[in-house]
Amino acid sequence: MRPLGELEAEVMNVVWRGAGPLTVQNITDSLNERRPLAYTTVMTIVDRLRAKGWLTREKAGRAFRYTAVRSAEDYTAALLDQALDTTADRTGALVRFAGRLDPDEAAALRAALTRVEGDPDPREGD
Repeated sequence: MRPLGELEAEVMNVVWRGAGPLTVQNITDSLNERRPLAYTTVMTIVDRLRAKGWLTREKAGRAFRYTAVRSAEDYTAALLDQALDTTADRTGALVRFAGRLDPDEAAALRAALTRVEGDPDPREGD
């Protein structure tokens, strides 16, 4: 998986934060709160994200509404996995990462690991 470009990431963040499917106009309006972007620029990025499999669309009147295919958490997890692939010592990198977590994040990670350890691997039945 290639990381998202800067503008792609901005568009995806708007979609991920959205309360439901968004039109290109909704996305443009949200992005324009931070910096001016042309509707056509946003439409081009949205079309590219759809072609790359990040967004799906559904017809809503004369416009399309776009929804994320994967969550922001899935994207971040995939980036972390790729980062870990760059080291010969994944365990060492994970330990250093865990050492940088604040107490609430560490507790959430600990709870997640406990849940994962109690669940059978869903890939084993394939």
